[in-house]
Amino acid sequence: MIVALVENTSVRPDLATEHGLSFWVEWAGRKILMDTGQGITLKANAEALGLPLAEVDTVVLSHGHWDHTGGLRPLFETGARPAVFLHPDALVARWSKWHKPPEESIGLPADMAEALRTKTREPVWTTKPMHVAEGLWVTGPVPRKTDFEDVGGPFYLDAGFARPDPVNDDQAVWFETKDGLTVLLGCAHAGVVNTLDYIAECSGGKRIRTVIGGMHLLRARTPRLEATVAALKRHGVERIGAAHCTGERATAYLAERLPGTGFTCRAGTKIAMERSS
Repeated sequence: MIVALVENTSVRPDLATEHGLSFWVEWAGRKILMDTGQGITLKANAEALGLPLAEVDTVVLSHGHWDHTGGLRPLFETGARPAVFLHPDALVARWSKWHKPPEESIGLPADMAEALRTKTREPVWTTKPMHVAEGLWVTGPVPRKTDFEDVGGPFYLDAGFARPDPVNDDQAVWFETKDGLTVLLGCAHAGVVNTLDYIAECSGGKRIRTVIGGMHLLRARTPRLEATVAALKRHGVERIGAAHCTGERATAYLAERLPGTGFTCRAGTKIAMERSS
């Protein structure tokens, strides 16, 4: 089961919203968080949904941006001591021109970088595809092969905006389900198509049936959206739960070009999965 725990919108009035993303995952006897949001709504939403944060045994961080990592603080405050899967570059300092003042960091909160060393088991550095649990994998860094995808925004490795940030730590997870693969995205800064192509390669060409999460298509122009739709068709995707940074225009475009595939993915949304035998 996957539950959207933190998202920009919600399906219920008692669930809080924020610009961020976190998924609760129950799989193979494990309690897993894929990202943690900013940390504003994680605890309250978990309580409202009856999800015991203190029992989380594994965290996968899709990348090191603040709106995906800030919830580590309230998670650790519950006493949880999870294994954390992340790429080493998730710890680098980073900035964005979208924020004011310009020197404001959008990276992993500094105190959380230290907490990763003191309040978790040994971090698992995902420099390649890695097994997380039975039938569950994390991609590690995704090769950038398409010529139409970019990181999706003005991201930098310095406050002076001289060094563009390639967001090399971006990664996704996939589940081997009875109906095919389910892919869970954080922001897909590596590109949705690059990510799906890499997962297909890593899984031996298994069909990708469901794609859930942020696709960072906020600024995508029509040619990129067209190529993304073509790739989703090529992979045989039947269900798309666009969330967070996908953008309203892109979400509507996908729904129009891929009718019947879209479903709501807001805080409180629950997605059932059955493990492959």
